[in-house]
Amino acid sequence: MTPTPKTLFVHDDLTELAASSAETARLARQLFALIQRDAHVRVLTLAAQVDAVVAQGPFGPFAAAIGIAAAGEAVARALHARTGWFPVIHRIEVAREENAAAGYDLATGSAGSLAHQLAPVKGATPIAIVDDTVFSGLTLGAVLRALPAGALEQARAFCLRGVETSLAALRALCPITVGVAAPGRLLEDVSFINASGLVRRGAIRRVGRAPLAFYERPDWIRAWFPSAADDVIACCATLARELSREIPSPRRRGD
Repeated sequence: MTPTPKTLFVHDDLTELAASSAETARLARQLFALIQRDAHVRVLTLAAQVDAVVAQGPFGPFAAAIGIAAAGEAVARALHARTGWFPVIHRIEVAREENAAAGYDLATGSAGSLAHQLAPVKGATPIAIVDDTVFSGLTLGAVLRALPAGALEQARAFCLRGVETSLAALRALCPITVGVAAPGRLLEDVSFINASGLVRRGAIRRVGRAPLAFYERPDWIRAWFPSAADDVIACCATLARELSREIPSPRRRGD
C-alpha cells in the first residue's frame, strides 16, 4: 500500500501551464483547492525555491552547468537569470523508469550513455550539476558518478527541493545546495511531486510501457489526498482532456 506522507510537497508548475485558457486556469485553481483540503499538503512556488537557493550563494560562475533533463535545464536557466552562475548550460537526458520487478531503471532514450552525453564538458572546471528534485537520489547520483575524470572533485550540485536522507548520501560525493530540504523517511514522512504530473502523462515512466499521469494511479491519489481523492481524480481527468485539446497534433512529414 502507498502510505500517506506526513508532509506532501507539491511544486506548482501547473498554474503557468494551465494559464492558456480561462477554463484550464479555472480547473487548475479548483484542483489546488481540492488538494489543499488535507493539512499535510504544502504547495511550493518556483520563485520561493529559487530565492532559497540564491540566498545560499554566491557561487560560480561555473565553467559549465549540466541540466538534468528539461526540468534541470529550466532550473539552471532560472538560477542563472538571477545570479549569472551558469553562463554555459549543457542539457543531458536521463530519467527513472519503473521496471517489472517493482524497482527502477535509469533510461537515457536515444541520447546515448551518460558518459557519452557528458563528454562535451570534459576538462571544464568547476562544474555544476542542476536538477529540480532529489527524491531517491538515483538520477543525480548516477550523473555525479559518470562525470569525466577530475570533474567531481570541483563539482557542486544544485536542486530546488529534496529529501534530506537522500541528499545526505549524495553529499559524500560533492557539495549540494538545495532550496527546500525536507527531513524524514521517503514516502512515509515526506514526498515531493510536481503538480503538472497529476494531469500530464510522463510523470510515471515505465520500462516498455506507456507513461502515466499520477491521476491514473488512483491508489497514489487516495494516499496523497485522502480527503478529496475522488474529486481530485475527476478534476485531473477533466483538466488533462482540456490541456490535450490545446496542444496541436505534430505535423507529419509532407503535411
